[in-house]
Amino acid sequence: MKKGRIRIMDVNKTYKNSTNEDVCAVESLNFLINSGEFVSIVGTSGCGKSILLRMVAGLEKPTRGEIIFDGKAVECTSPDRGLVFQEHALFPWLTIRKNIIFALKSSGRYKDYVQAVEPLIEKVGLKEFANSYPHRLSGGMRQRAAVIRSLAVSPDVLLFDEPLGALDSFTRMTLQDEIIRLWKERENTMVMVTHDVDEAVYLSNRIVVMSPRPGRIAEVITVPMSYPRNRGSSEFSNLRTRLLKLLNFAADVEQDYYL
Repeated sequence: MKKGRIRIMDVNKTYKNSTNEDVCAVESLNFLINSGEFVSIVGTSGCGKSILLRMVAGLEKPTRGEIIFDGKAVECTSPDRGLVFQEHALFPWLTIRKNIIFALKSSGRYKDYVQAVEPLIEKVGLKEFANSYPHRLSGGMRQRAAVIRSLAVSPDVLLFDEPLGALDSFTRMTLQDEIIRLWKERENTMVMVTHDVDEAVYLSNRIVVMSPRPGRIAEVITVPMSYPRNRGSSEFSNLRTRLLKLLNFAADVEQDYYL
């Protein structure tokens, strides 16, 4: 049986702001992400996308409702659910290669995926810097290393929180293709938060559009295109335009959707 199924059930998240007032970040979220799916979550800043991702990862708990991962409630973090942050989280005392190897060993997947380390390093243009420490690299290079560290581990669910935003366009497109290749090869579940509409269309089976705070699901769009996708096609352009219109008017939509 394939792993990586996520059910989000009536999830609300409230937190205290700087004046100790309750702020509702997300409200009444109900949806299902099937095993092996690639789902992107888009929405304006502050709509709760990243908080939702952190709850799926087990870094935060819902105020109400629950998140079920492969039949069990998410109570804490797990190597089966990897999270790539907006900013790299590399260990400064380890080289790039050793950062990746450490992740493999700590997840118990060293034997299964150690052979993928060198090809991944080369694929993202870091072969010359594999023995360098993070502080010796540019911000974009460090982020590339953080992304491939999580890809190398190949958890059942890989959660991306805007991991490619700091990269130049060419590196970003290269990594997008590498993410797709590994996803199709390993059949794990991918969930990506992104502000880049083109990225969502290029990568995803389905796209969740969230309304402004409190974040609700405004619409869920199934992407009908096969892989690899042509960024210049009329179909791609039409879906991009539809998403941009939805993001402009998502605040007016107050209905719940089940994936």
